[in-house]
Amino acid sequence: MHDVDWRRLRTFQIVADLCSFTKAGRELGLTQSAVSRQIAALEQDLGTSLFIRSGSGLVLTDKGEYFSLSVREMSKHLALGLSRLNELKAKPEGPLRITTTVGFGSAWLTGRINRFHSLYPDIQVSLLLTDNVDLDISNRQADCAIRFQPPTDLNLVRKQIATFSYKIFSSKRYLSKRSAPKTLDDLADHDLIVYGSEVGGPPIERINWILGEGMPEGTKRVPALRVNSVYGIYRAVESGMGIAALPFYMSERSDDLVELFPEVEGPTIPVYFVYPEELIPSRRIEAVRDFLIEEIKASWATKEKRQREQASLSQQHATEE
Repeated sequence: MHDVDWRRLRTFQIVADLCSFTKAGRELGLTQSAVSRQIAALEQDLGTSLFIRSGSGLVLTDKGEYFSLSVREMSKHLALGLSRLNELKAKPEGPLRITTTVGFGSAWLTGRINRFHSLYPDIQVSLLLTDNVDLDISNRQADCAIRFQPPTDLNLVRKQIATFSYKIFSSKRYLSKRSAPKTLDDLADHDLIVYGSEVGGPPIERINWILGEGMPEGTKRVPALRVNSVYGIYRAVESGMGIAALPFYMSERSDDLVELFPEVEGPTIPVYFVYPEELIPSRRIEAVRDFLIEEIKASWATKEKRQREQASLSQQHATEE
């Protein structure tokens, strides 16, 4: 068998779709006889008949049906390859849908989108924030996701870009009304805010660890408020409602939150950047992935600086006393 002419494959697929040499000729800007000759030449190259000619039109043979599926798949891969090549040659541009949780999106990501837009003004970002539903990345409900659990779909690419820990926080407003707890035992005398899982399950294991931290085995503190949203807990703490365990990233954008017991650390959360395999060379995906990694590095540097400052203040207060 000779090498197949790619132009004949395109002609074949259009004829297969329209079941007519004449209609295919109009689509391709060719005469009916030119289309017929191309199909005949293709059949000769393949050594088999692809169509049954009848008075009512053209019908694919069994081999023609099988070959049509193969040509469709080849066309799909060719289009994808050309799209990837264009992505690699061009600067990052076009629409980009990013999905993540309401808490992370509201407290951390949205405050950084202005900088991303400054770096990549030709990327049009849509943030899809949801806690209860993971949008289907494989079916392109979103282009990429920032998730706190590894994806179960093996066809998705995942990269762990960070690990966040839970810490104990209150607000200056709350501490102006109530004296700060000096030990974990003192938490029993304070208003605690925890996750309420009456609707759906908790986003991570041991999310309400503050209720049992430092307590005798089998005993727990009684919370003052339950909220089935991590972002809701954050807002309640910020309002002066009480004390709660929150992911550390939620404290960065609030000057009112105060970390209690810096030496106490709760559960850790891995952070994954997830996207479909077909977007591996996408410049938009590369841009947002690299941006997130750099911003998280800067976030850690800010965290470490704040911890050093707090340690210095604590040491200074201890010396004065």
